[in-house]
Amino acid sequence: MAPLPISSIRVGKIEDVQELIKSKPNKVPERFIRDTNERGVSVSLKTHLHQPIPVIDLSKLSKRHTHDDFHFEILKLSQACEDWGFFQIINHGIEVDEVDDIEKVAKEFFEMPLEEKKKYPMEPGTVQGYGQAFIFSEDQKLDWCNMFALGVHPPSIRNPKLWPSEPARFSESLEGYSKEIRKLCKRLLTYIAISLGLQEERFEELFGEAVQAVRMNYYPPCSSPDLVLGLSPHSDGSALTVLQQSKDSCVGLQILKDNTWVPVVPLPNALVINIGDTVEVLTNGKYKSVEHRAVTNRESERLTIVTFYAPNYEVDIEPMGELVDDETNPCKYRSYNHGDYSYHYVSNKLQGKKSLDFAKILN
Repeated sequence: MAPLPISSIRVGKIEDVQELIKSKPNKVPERFIRDTNERGVSVSLKTHLHQPIPVIDLSKLSKRHTHDDFHFEILKLSQACEDWGFFQIINHGIEVDEVDDIEKVAKEFFEMPLEEKKKYPMEPGTVQGYGQAFIFSEDQKLDWCNMFALGVHPPSIRNPKLWPSEPARFSESLEGYSKEIRKLCKRLLTYIAISLGLQEERFEELFGEAVQAVRMNYYPPCSSPDLVLGLSPHSDGSALTVLQQSKDSCVGLQILKDNTWVPVVPLPNALVINIGDTVEVLTNGKYKSVEHRAVTNRESERLTIVTFYAPNYEVDIEPMGELVDDETNPCKYRSYNHGDYSYHYVSNKLQGKKSLDFAKILN
C-alpha cells in the first residue's frame, strides 16, 4: 500500500458510477468509454460452462499424507497453478455466516449516501480509502467500479482514519473475516510448497509477518457494458489473492487463457484464488500470475471482496534456489525488496503484467 498521497498527481474529475446511474442511467461519459480493442463483453451464467477453471477441494488436502485423495488433489493444485494461475476452492472451512456477514456490511457501505463514503477518500497515489485506484492522469480512462480498500495487517499499514464508523459492525466483521482468510492463505501456501517439492513451511519462513489488504469492489449495472470495463486488465502484485463474489452477483471476472478472455463462473460457497507476481518470481516462473479483468452487466450489479496476501515489506524476493538450475532453468528474475516492488506496483496504472518487468532478467 502506498504510504502517502502524491500531491503532484492531477487526476481530473472522477465521477462516482453509482451516482451516475442515478442521474443519467443511459449515459456513459466519454472518460469511461474504452478503445475498441480494450472493450469487454458481459456474459451470462450459461456461457463457457464447458471451460471452467480448476476446482480444488480443501477437505481432501486436509487429510494430508494418510489418504490417496491428498496426493491426487496436490497434483490438481500443481496443474492449476502451472496451467491456469487461477482456481476455485471448495470446502475451505470458512463458515457461511462469516462470509455472509462481510458481504452484508460491504453492501451496506456502498449503499450509504455519497457524502458519507467521501469521508474516507482514496487520495491520488494511494490505494486505501473510497474511490478509484491506479489513476495518474486527467485523461486516463476510468473503470466502471467503485472501490473501498484498507490495509489490514500488520497494524503499521493501517490508516485508522479510513476505517468507517458506519455500518456499525464494519470493523468487527472485517477483522473476523480477515483472520479466517489469513489462516486460509497460510494453509494454501503450505499446500503449494508441497506441490513444488519444498518444505511445508518454506513460504511462511520466507514471508515473515505477512502483509494483508482488502479491497471491496462494487460494479453497478451499465447501460452499455460493451463500451466499458469494470476493472482494467492486470496481474496482482501479491503472493496470493482470495476473491469472494457475492451470492447474487453476475459473472464478471475474466482471465486471459491462451490469448482468450475466459469468464469465471462462480461456484456456490467457493472462493477464487489466483497466483500473484510474488509467487511467480519465487517459483522462477513455474507458477505464473495471470492477467485478468472485470466486465460489467446491463441489468445486474456485482460485489466482490478481494484479499491480497504478500510477504512483509522488509523481505527481499528472488527465485528460490531449489527451483533454479543454471543449465536447465536459469534464474529469470533479479533480487529486489518487496516493499520497493509494492510501491512500484501501486505507483503505476494497471497495464496487464507490465509491472513485473521491474523484476525480469532480460537476456
